[in-house]
Amino acid sequence: DPSNPKTTEGDEQQKTDKDKTIAQKPEDVHFSKVFELCGGQIRIPTAAEFTDSKNTYIARCTVVDGQPLNIEDLSKDSRFGSGPATSTDDQNFTTKSVLCMPIHNSDHTIIGVTQLINKVNGQPFDDSDEHLLEAFSIFTGLGIHNCQMYENACQLMAKQSVALEVLSYHATASKEEVERVMVDQIIPTVTEYQLDTYEFDDMTMSDDETIRATIRMFIDANLINTFKIPCETICRWVCTVKKNYRPVTYHNWRHAFNVCQTMFTMLYTGELRPKFDAVEIFALMTACLCHDLDHRGTNNAFQVKVASPLAMLYSTSVLEHHHFDHCIMIINSEGNNIFQSFTPEEYRRAIKILEHAILSTDLALYFKKRGEFKSLVENGERDFQDESKKDLLRAMMMTACDVAAITKPWKIQKEIAQLVTAEFFEQGDIEKTQLGEKPIPMMDREKKDELPKMQVDFIDFICTPVYELFAKISDPLKNLRDGCLSNRQHWQELAEQRMQNLPSENEKATEAGEKDQELPDEHKSDEQDTDKTKEDNGSQAIDTSLKTDTKPLESQTDCSSNISSNHKCNEEESYKAELSNSNVNNVNVQQKSFNPTFLSEMDNGEKRPVFKSCQPKAPSKTSKSHFCLIS
Repeated sequence: DPSNPKTTEGDEQQKTDKDKTIAQKPEDVHFSKVFELCGGQIRIPTAAEFTDSKNTYIARCTVVDGQPLNIEDLSKDSRFGSGPATSTDDQNFTTKSVLCMPIHNSDHTIIGVTQLINKVNGQPFDDSDEHLLEAFSIFTGLGIHNCQMYENACQLMAKQSVALEVLSYHATASKEEVERVMVDQIIPTVTEYQLDTYEFDDMTMSDDETIRATIRMFIDANLINTFKIPCETICRWVCTVKKNYRPVTYHNWRHAFNVCQTMFTMLYTGELRPKFDAVEIFALMTACLCHDLDHRGTNNAFQVKVASPLAMLYSTSVLEHHHFDHCIMIINSEGNNIFQSFTPEEYRRAIKILEHAILSTDLALYFKKRGEFKSLVENGERDFQDESKKDLLRAMMMTACDVAAITKPWKIQKEIAQLVTAEFFEQGDIEKTQLGEKPIPMMDREKKDELPKMQVDFIDFICTPVYELFAKISDPLKNLRDGCLSNRQHWQELAEQRMQNLPSENEKATEAGEKDQELPDEHKSDEQDTDKTKEDNGSQAIDTSLKTDTKPLESQTDCSSNISSNHKCNEEESYKAELSNSNVNNVNVQQKSFNPTFLSEMDNGEKRPVFKSCQPKAPSKTSKSHFCLIS
């Protein structure tokens, strides 16, 4: 910057009109640095040397005029004083002809000057010399701009490094948290925790117990002993992973813990362990714990809709890519490298499996791969030793674990459905209030009475197919399929009871019309008031039933202590249509029939309230249905 080398870009933008007129005289121009090229040698004069030089004064005049300056004979040009100009380092060198060209940046601001002195043939500089020097000055300006951009980039990288260091420090579990977990030298066994059962329930466990149970699974999988993982490292890593889950309603630490427990059960109780080596087991269990890190409680479609920074960063599987990157950040942070004993080859392989497993939780990818997996299983494939087949098996296992809450006992499944629905409704509320858009049905709080039917559709199109295939691979895995089908029966009963107990809106309107005709006018207003009271009571009953079902959850230490699996929301259109990678939650399915239903979830034996419902419509080949993927 010839006028002030220390002026920053921000300061320049704040200049007043008076400031902009400072460099109206040559004396007001100051160069920060001068480079002299002579005889193939580059020399940098000191500030004292070039400040009083006549050549420097000529360059200042070029800045003030803003135009090229061509001097045929400096000794005869009265504008620059009498007498010749000598070089700052060689008094025998006399300046005769001079050609000066301003250097501009992208804003057409002069940032420097290129100066040629004494043409070799002794002649003055001509027009072709001016054109050549002008082109050179343009490239000089680009070079200076690129250097400045590089310096800015280095500064930004340094700032980013500092920011990541600070974030890493605060995101890592504290020493007190780790010591609290390590204080108990004896961790209860897998049997005591019931970690190897399909009916496992974490609702009565504290957060610290879930951490110890996680470490117990890694111990019994023989991973800590095989890879010589220090006790403090594994404890800190698990605590850090837990800390990096946000306190959202469903996709939180409890969900990740339950997904890992299901993977452990499928490997050992389900007898899939012999198909994998230790590195694969380690990567799969790590992926389960990290597959929803830093989940925000909204789906991929929402991230794309609001053009969030995550959506700008990743073009497909937005959240899944973020979960993987966050997982790597934790592993690379100080004291959390659980892969520290791996050889370079083992490390590369583990990271590749880890990334593939986490991205496989995108249901869009699940639908693309399920057909190939079905063909392999139905054709008798049971070993899965080929690497591509093993990748497919791992991907299907991640999905089976992710939605495994649908296989849990009915009491657990019912409560988890309330949690998932609550998180969906929270996103729908944001879309209504902040985006001014009507959410899709499974996100719409006003359509909460459709839960049972949507659960049946979720089981039919997402869960049952994958659990049926695993039941063919290994007999002990039939428990997952049986639990899924048992819950389907419960949800179907709720849907059917709702349809049987409640008249349609048309029937209610007809009955009301007949009553109006029969009643005298003086009694109609009283009857209408009574109907309104009943409707209000019915509405209150719905809210009361929901609060009653979720009340036991409020006693948990963590607001999300009842989470067991991952669920994606889907706007269904065509089951066989190919899914877009960029939207994990838009799953296409074939329309069967769509009967909006709801039944207040109350314990058996209690009287169920009767609420309004819509008359079920006949199946349509072109009609659209929205399914809430809840388990």
